[in-house]
Amino acid sequence: MTVRSKIVPVLVFALALAGCAGPTHDLLNRTTATVPASAIAAKHEIFVATTRQQATKDPRQVFDGDRSLTTSYARVDVTVPKVHKVGAIERAKGSADSNPAKQFTATDVVHYADAQQFAKAVGADIAMRGDRALVFVHGFNNGFDDGVFRLTQIAHDTNYPGTPVLFSWASSARTTGYIYDKDSSTAARDDLEATLRMLAKTKVKSIDIIAHSMGTWLTMEALRQLAITGDRDLGGKLGYVILASPDIDVDVFKKQMIRYGKPTKPFAILLSGDDRALKLSSFISGDKPRVGDYGNAADLANYGVTVVDLTNTKGGDSLNHAKFADNPILVQLLGEHLRTPAGLASDEPNATQLNNIGQGLGQAVGSVAEVVITTPFKVLTIATGGG
Repeated sequence: MTVRSKIVPVLVFALALAGCAGPTHDLLNRTTATVPASAIAAKHEIFVATTRQQATKDPRQVFDGDRSLTTSYARVDVTVPKVHKVGAIERAKGSADSNPAKQFTATDVVHYADAQQFAKAVGADIAMRGDRALVFVHGFNNGFDDGVFRLTQIAHDTNYPGTPVLFSWASSARTTGYIYDKDSSTAARDDLEATLRMLAKTKVKSIDIIAHSMGTWLTMEALRQLAITGDRDLGGKLGYVILASPDIDVDVFKKQMIRYGKPTKPFAILLSGDDRALKLSSFISGDKPRVGDYGNAADLANYGVTVVDLTNTKGGDSLNHAKFADNPILVQLLGEHLRTPAGLASDEPNATQLNNIGQGLGQAVGSVAEVVITTPFKVLTIATGGG
């Protein structure tokens, strides 16, 4: 038996773990629980553009994993409990009803008839909240509910000063659906491009993008398409681009960046050498390295991006695939970064601020913590000893 064939059973088992989410995907409760207002920390309105079909077999999912050839639009209202801890997504187990005093709870869904209705609603919210929008593009093996709750957690924990917009492509939400998901994300390129253009036509001043895992492939393809049309920065409105755990072949990413060109706004890649989900993806792809666990940060930085190596920081689960959102200190770092509009952000990291964050990382991990930031200009290493 070859070494590769010995590895296959292990990877088959890992595949059962490697998705970004669990097996049930109900968003809405069967019944609505009433809790005192004092038990709720906040309510967030999450605007949604999706290439999923509306769920008919189980309406509680709202949108399922089947593909639609057109984009649908909605808004989901989500409450966050006072007991929420930074980096966590407190959820009910299985298909049980959520208790708003203990768990994230979707309280209402508003459907928009067409793009015009959605643009009017999201535009009004953007104008009210500070002229900024945060677009989140989820990853592999995510149900509609997973994307909604993850963006709620990011917006809440980072205290983002703008309108959260989820772009939800038609993931099958199955651990065995990797190829289906890759095709679904590819099929959604035009829809994401159109959504970004729609947002740019509002009074928004900055459109920030956070993409995770396979969602980074979709995001890079949409940005590449914008570049081909000569509008790669959305008329100057594109803000931060943050690619977390990118599930993209390194060579493909380089070609995408060559077409896109060196960014003029902060463009960051968050990677981790201990990302087990991406090691599986690399195996499926013929042992080709993925950007999210690539060991040569300087090579990537040559394309004008900032590379943040999180290998020696603690993840929230055994896969180490979502550190950017589930490590409390890293979430705070992300929040401090996002609260400064991209147009005012420096290309150079603030050493004092990063050292303070490094001390926090040391306390959070309880041992030596190290973040290595590689920019087109320099390499900055933050290492602290915890107790």
